[in-house]
Amino acid sequence: MLRLEARPQPSARWGYASPLLALAITVVIGVILFALLGKDPVRGLQVFFWEPLKSGYALTELMVKATPLLIIALGLAVCFRSNVWNIGAEGQYVLGAIFAAGVALSAGPDTGRGVVVLILLAGVFGGMLWAGITALLRDRFNANEILVSLMLVYVAIQVLNYLVYGPWKDPLGYNFPQTKTFDAVTQIPKLVQGTRLNIGLLLALAGVAGAWLFLFRTYAGFAQIVGGLAPAAARYAGFSSRKALWVALLTSGAAAGLAGALEVAGPIGQLTPYVPMGYGFAAIIVAFVGRLHPVGIVFSAILMSMFYIGGELAQSRLGLPKSITGVFQGLLLFALLACDTLIAYRVVWKK
Repeated sequence: MLRLEARPQPSARWGYASPLLALAITVVIGVILFALLGKDPVRGLQVFFWEPLKSGYALTELMVKATPLLIIALGLAVCFRSNVWNIGAEGQYVLGAIFAAGVALSAGPDTGRGVVVLILLAGVFGGMLWAGITALLRDRFNANEILVSLMLVYVAIQVLNYLVYGPWKDPLGYNFPQTKTFDAVTQIPKLVQGTRLNIGLLLALAGVAGAWLFLFRTYAGFAQIVGGLAPAAARYAGFSSRKALWVALLTSGAAAGLAGALEVAGPIGQLTPYVPMGYGFAAIIVAFVGRLHPVGIVFSAILMSMFYIGGELAQSRLGLPKSITGVFQGLLLFALLACDTLIAYRVVWKK
């Protein structure tokens, strides 16, 4: 019979192979799922894995979806490597969008293009503020950051709903719960005219380089990881575990807030109740599929954005429900968790 046997030491090879095997398992289960739903499996796979890549415009839309996932996941990677479990990036993303929208709505006829910088900084501040609540409660009262950050997501959504249904509601918006469309001067500059791709992609790629340098090439990054993983050893070495907590959460919050600002002042162009798109939760999967490494997160963000676009196309072309996107995301996560077992264990046949 087949049994799991502990390896003498974790397998580095399976550390890289596990995400690939998880993707393969997700595809196989997806084929079975399409067949059970009475859909052509080949057409289903085409919608998810070919349609988002088949043209230049499709690629720009793929990058639009991947940008917020990449930015948020980079911040979460710093958190998780520091042993700080921030599950509330979605709330920090929403607060970043709210703060950015507040600055955008204040723009007038005489406002210059420099307001874009203020919008992005406001988004960063909003995300840091919301993450700072979690850091404060964990630091001062030893509250569980998982529960606190997660519950703050729903508080953030209620704040958003209050604003778009109340004081920020567009009086000329035919009673729809949304703000007015932001002035053109507040829009994030486009990278490719005629598409929705903006400079957020460049900021995300700069974040990849910055996260890699910080985590793997700086003394501060080393202190950050040690401070989170081994507080006693960190104190012995002169590192501060409290500083590691605050740096991790504020960095993660800043990244999520920046993503929110880029969304509302970019592709969306206004604040609506539909700003919470699940990017903050999906970015957790992105971070782990990318092995908490900035370069790996780039590829996993592209994969996850393919699931988002594929899910949208599956609704319109195959008549599948909206939840199909979440199904594929969940399949990938559970497959990855199962395959990660092979890092510490190997399958052996014993009579």
